[in-house]
Amino acid sequence: MKTIYAGPKRGADRAVLLAHGAGSDMHAATLAVVADALAGAKIPSLRFNYPYRDAGKKSPDRAAVLDATTRAAAAELARQAKLPPERLVLGGRSMGGRYCSLIVGDDDDPVPALALLLLGYPLHAPGKPDQPRVDHFSRLRVPCLFVSGTRDSLAGQDALTDAVKAIKGPVTMHWLESADHGYRPRKASGRTLDDVAAEAAEVSVDWVQSLS
Repeated sequence: MKTIYAGPKRGADRAVLLAHGAGSDMHAATLAVVADALAGAKIPSLRFNYPYRDAGKKSPDRAAVLDATTRAAAAELARQAKLPPERLVLGGRSMGGRYCSLIVGDDDDPVPALALLLLGYPLHAPGKPDQPRVDHFSRLRVPCLFVSGTRDSLAGQDALTDAVKAIKGPVTMHWLESADHGYRPRKASGRTLDDVAAEAAEVSVDWVQSLS
C-alpha cells in the first residue's frame, strides 16, 4: 500500500486518515490541501491508495478489499504517528470517507476512532436517491464532521441533514456554497476550486483541533 505521511512524526495527540474518492487517488488536490493545512497545525495525516489505484485500474475494488485496506491504513497511521487508535480521526473524500464510517460503525468488528471527517459523503450512488447508504449511521457514536457542497448531486442538503439525525455522536455540518460533489463551484459564483478546497481545509483543521 502506497502512503504519504505528512506532519510531525512524534509529539502529536491526534492524527488524521485521509482516504481518497472512487475517481481519484491519494494525490487528489483537496486531500493534499487538507493534509498541508493539518501539517501547518502540527497534526499528522496519512494518505494512501486503494489497491485498484496502485494497479492502474479505474473501477474500485470489491467492498471487502476496500474495507480491509481502510482498516490497514488506519493501523499504519497509528503506527507512524505513535498514537492509539482512539486518537485517530478517520475520514476522507466521498468513497474513502464512507468506508471510514463503515469500519467505525461496523456491526461485528468496529474500529475505534476519535472522530470521523467526511468530505463530500456520498449519501447514495448516482441516480439512486431511493437507496441511501445510512444503515450504519445509528452505530456511529463518535463526533462527525460533514463538509459537503450545496449542489452535491449525491447528497442533497435536506436529505443529508435528515439522514445524519440517526447518528448517536455529535454531528457538525458545513456547507460549501455553490460547490458540487467534486467541490467544483459554479463559474457565476466567482469562486474557484482552490477557494473551496481552502475553505474545506480550514473548517476541517479547526474542527480536528477542537476535539477533546
